Amino acid sequence: MRCLAAGARVIEAHWLLFLVASVAVIATPGQDMILVMSRSITHGTHAGLATAAGVSVGLVGHTLLATAGLGVLLQTSAWLFTAIKLAGAAYLLYLGVQLLRTRSASLAGSGIGLHSQRRLFLSGAASNIGNPKIAVFYFAFLPQFVAPGASHPTATIAALGLAFAALTFAIKGPVALFAGRLSGWFRERPMALVWLYRFSGLVLVGLAVRLALARRD
Repeated sequence: MRCLAAGARVIEAHWLLFLVASVAVIATPGQDMILVMSRSITHGTHAGLATAAGVSVGLVGHTLLATAGLGVLLQTSAWLFTAIKLAGAAYLLYLGVQLLRTRSASLAGSGIGLHSQRRLFLSGAASNIGNPKIAVFYFAFLPQFVAPGASHPTATIAALGLAFAALTFAIKGPVALFAGRLSGWFRERPMALVWLYRFSGLVLVGLAVRLALARRD
């Protein structure tokens, strides 16, 4: 009984440390946070929430890849890391250029319907899955919180990855709600919204360049 209790305490300590570390990582502004905020401000709260949900689902994909051992392949295979990295950078560049080409006339009646929400959801997932550094991060980050002597370490890593994805939505969802409150103000000022689109486009282009130049270490 004492051994079981001690084991439970070890597992709880690892989960508590995992939660603290995960919140710190997720709350740090990065590519996903910028994407969620820009979608909320320019298209409204529902668009931001759809993007945040897509980002979280993208992390579920990374969880499956981490449990399958892709993180090891990305760390050891330069060409695979480069291929995925360039594909992700190209997608971010595409999104950025689309925003830079926005004109005020194209904003009229640009409400977000169900189809567009699905597209934004897929956009959030694709931007996340297309970043190989997240796969490497997952492979390096998650195993640190597996208790020594765990009987099912792979299942534990999968559970940690899913928990990280859920925490991501729990944090980025409120960010989308807050940013969405600014959407109405911008829609009443079309030129301000155009410049916000262009600024967001420049940020995404910058992130695309940063990802393209990223190294595995």
